[in-house]
Amino acid sequence: MTGTDRNAARRAFAVAAGWGDAPETALPADASFRQYYRLNRADGTSTLIMDAPPDKEDVHPYIAVDEHLVSLGLSAPRILAQDADRGFLLLEDFGDGTFTNLFARGTADGPLYDLATDALIALHRAEGVAALDVPPYDMDVLLREALLLPEWLYPAQTGHACLPEVREDYARAWRTVFDSLPPVPDTLVLRDYHVDNLMRLDGRNGAAACGLLDFQDALIGPRAYDLVSLLEDARRDIDADIVARCRARYIAGMGTMLEDEAAFDRWYRALGAQRHAKVAGIFTRLMKRDGKPKYLIHIPRVVRLLRRHLETAPDLAPVADWFATHLPTFDAPLPPPAEWG
Repeated sequence: MTGTDRNAARRAFAVAAGWGDAPETALPADASFRQYYRLNRADGTSTLIMDAPPDKEDVHPYIAVDEHLVSLGLSAPRILAQDADRGFLLLEDFGDGTFTNLFARGTADGPLYDLATDALIALHRAEGVAALDVPPYDMDVLLREALLLPEWLYPAQTGHACLPEVREDYARAWRTVFDSLPPVPDTLVLRDYHVDNLMRLDGRNGAAACGLLDFQDALIGPRAYDLVSLLEDARRDIDADIVARCRARYIAGMGTMLEDEAAFDRWYRALGAQRHAKVAGIFTRLMKRDGKPKYLIHIPRVVRLLRRHLETAPDLAPVADWFATHLPTFDAPLPPPAEWG
């Protein structure tokens, strides 16, 4: 479908949903293929269209997770109309109060991170995850994500592709790490739980005051993942006191439902390192393959966080050894993109 055809199909969807009188405004795009449009009526009411080309993204998982979150009393945007097969959803408009925008306006960090932590507690204490038709965050997914680093960051740093046997050593190291961790309960993992995808909603109380966005890639996996995604953000530095307080707040809020605290911490560190390896690869790929340079500014932070886990978490020794052998300067400044392998 051409861009013109897609625009016409989206407009027809808006008309069929009863919003044909509302002009649309494109919202800033993120790193995905989805595009959002705000429809504004003259009376001040508004809604959003999610436009996800079906050859690029499937909205059915988003619908399933959205309905689950709403059923728990959490604030995911309500789906007002849908044409899932063509990749269109009409969504409740939460406005522009993302945590990122609120921070830019001078809102204090602490209370918003507390709110996001409380929303995670509410999600992780809920029942019904087993009934969700959501894939598992299993070893295959963990390794596939971690392997984005040797696929993309490695050649950017070294000027040449990662050899297959070196890549396999890397995968084997990660497999050893995750095989060594204790079993822990699973939960719904939203996966991109950070300030760009969280909103403060006026007029709602408790965890429902936290608006949740961008969860179409959710999986069933370890609880620690979304907390480390929140507190070790690839895009901004977070005060160490806030990180420590929110970790303690989460552990206290989970109470007896939390696995052994030491086990939780081991998973937190391993998943933190895995996520940073993944994100370093993604941000490099966004420049190399997709021509999106704006994410390069965040790579130094991501690899710094990765380095910290590798140097302080005993479980990560196999991965730390791989870096020491094959990519010891992974956190050095990247060469100019023209020199990337």
